Amino acid sequence: MDKPLAIELRPNSLTECLGQKHLIGKNKVLSNLVEAKKLFSMILYGKPGIGKTSIAISLVKDLGVRYRMLNATINDKHDFQVVFEEAKVYDGIVLILDEIHRLNKDKQDLLLPQIESGLITLIGMTTSNPFHSINPAIRSRCHLFELKPLSEDDIKEGINKAIKKDVLKDIKIDKESINYIANVSGSDLRYAYNLLELAYYSSSTHEITQDFLKSIDNKHNFFHDKNEDGYYDVLSAFQKSIRGSDVNASLHYLGRMLKAEDLDSIFRRLTVICYEDIGLANPSMGPKVMAAINAAERVGLPEAIIPLSDVVIELALSPKSNSGVLAINKALDDIETGRCGNPPNHIKTNSKDYKYPHDYPNAFVKQQYLPDNIKNKKYYIPKETSNYERTLKQVDEKLEKLFKDKDSD
Repeated sequence: MDKPLAIELRPNSLTECLGQKHLIGKNKVLSNLVEAKKLFSMILYGKPGIGKTSIAISLVKDLGVRYRMLNATINDKHDFQVVFEEAKVYDGIVLILDEIHRLNKDKQDLLLPQIESGLITLIGMTTSNPFHSINPAIRSRCHLFELKPLSEDDIKEGINKAIKKDVLKDIKIDKESINYIANVSGSDLRYAYNLLELAYYSSSTHEITQDFLKSIDNKHNFFHDKNEDGYYDVLSAFQKSIRGSDVNASLHYLGRMLKAEDLDSIFRRLTVICYEDIGLANPSMGPKVMAAINAAERVGLPEAIIPLSDVVIELALSPKSNSGVLAINKALDDIETGRCGNPPNHIKTNSKDYKYPHDYPNAFVKQQYLPDNIKNKKYYIPKETSNYERTLKQVDEKLEKLFKDKDSD
């Protein structure tokens, strides 16, 4: 079977790698390492299809060093031990390790002393943030290099490279189609090559047009993998856009999750947003969010986009208040640091001294509720971003005055 186009076109030298101008080029760190004929253990991290494997292989080929490639998920302990034995024979080897964030403890225990001794020079690759996902002991022994997303110009350069190399013989493709592939690839060169190759072999004449590309692949590629950072980045951007009252950005990130058909994450995040960011500024949003979620669950996709879109627009344009979150966090902080104390005797179980508020006018009676050592503590500080919370503030201030009047009696 022929190699996939992305493999066929893989660079053999750093000079052939696309993008990553902050790492590759005159007086840039990776190029300087090649020039100095020196290699250190490192971790390359970034989104899929932006050149991690290409750079790793280019480095070892430029330096002319012996290397082996393993995958932290697929390869077992025996595979690692085979590489270590080979390293002993040749007094060192470079191990290119994909999905290093999935390295389990047994393999870590095998690998660490080999890196420490210098027998293994590690080039790890991951789509995850290494500061969150990689064992600190391994991370501390490696230099971390973040790869940036490829630009549309980088993707176009890669496509033109494929055309000029005549790997896809007799291909006919116009500029608009190249631009379309670059646009839909989401900075993923592998995706762009795969789409180009699919279009080439799907066309009996090897002619690729924009309409033909749309007919075989009408979904834009974007990074939304539940096991990787991109998933959490989209969720984070969704919540922060609503919190920041940017209705257009909120709808954009909602659309990305809808494209991934990730309704469960949308439901959970909307519920959190409703109470964390809208809160007491607009408490009516709680039932509205629940109603939208219920409607979306009942009708399913694609119709689910309608109630979800409506409620996201309303959340984004709603007044915001995090006073409830701040209040409970202050209370929890007191509890965690030991600032508690016993409840007053008159509100303990079966106390005969307890005054039942409903027996008094307006269901209010002056009595202490907080423990003595924090009896004047104030956790809830109302905000004035909405009429509703301004009303709560007025009630709070009135009750506070009544309690103070009690203390002065």
